[in-house]
Amino acid sequence: QVQLVESGGGLVQAGGSLRLSCAASGRTFSKYVMAWFRQAPGKDREFTAAIGWTGGITNYPDFVKGRFTISRDNAKNTVYLQMNSLKPEDTAVYYCAADPTPSRWSVPNEYDYWGQGTQVTVSS
Repeated sequence: QVQLVESGGGLVQAGGSLRLSCAASGRTFSKYVMAWFRQAPGKDREFTAAIGWTGGITNYPDFVKGRFTISRDNAKNTVYLQMNSLKPEDTAVYYCAADPTPSRWSVPNEYDYWGQGTQVTVSS
């Protein structure tokens, strides 16, 4: 069992930055692939970033490449999402997810554990 708690969301102007954090419980954090997804009102949950066990492999969709960076600190059981050059269309609830062996990192159903989400609002 893994429990995930996100933090760091808020209101920011377009062009600004935010850093989200996701703190995980449990002693096997380093054995989980970690990911961030987001969901805007009326839309499906959308893959935003993922990172492998050691942090050596990351994956992003095209719409965040160059703007968002995922990282993890296994000693602190925490994964981060640094978001720069934010746009109004980045407004959503951002969720942290974990799974030991997701087959497809970008698919929400591949992840067994989810946080409660943190709201990010980008004003124009």
